[in-house]
Amino acid sequence: MKKILGFTMLAGVIGLTSCSSREGNVPQKVLESFKSKFPGSKMVEWEMEDETEWEAEFEWKGKEYSANFSTAGDWVETEYEIEESEVPTSIIDVLNANFEQYEIEEVEIAETVKGQVYEFELEVGEEELEVAVNLKGEVTKKVIEEHEESDKD
Repeated sequence: MKKILGFTMLAGVIGLTSCSSREGNVPQKVLESFKSKFPGSKMVEWEMEDETEWEAEFEWKGKEYSANFSTAGDWVETEYEIEESEVPTSIIDVLNANFEQYEIEEVEIAETVKGQVYEFELEVGEEELEVAVNLKGEVTKKVIEEHEESDKD
């Protein structure tokens, strides 16, 4: 029984590994751009973000990243999570001035060709906001997150 269970678990792990890495479907231009921008990255998993973009989730330089590339291979965006303590005081001051009642749940740095922003997931009670603040201290995005309804009635 132990041998059968062990074999079943091993087959499941192999199956999950081969399904999660879809590099075979990713256009060569996208793979080349990714490898050039993130040399030495590990644990890369690909999926289509939408009809025009591929997204890679991976480990690089000790952090977990996600990066998007157009189907033509052009880099679009990179995101990675940071600790709240890594956010400059000037950016925290902007949050405190505009969203003082909210608590920071998550912080990411998002980089695009337009520059870098700090993205925050903020929460107060049942309300969640996604807020972006650029390096100049300007709020560039404020979106109220919708809660998914539970299937349990």
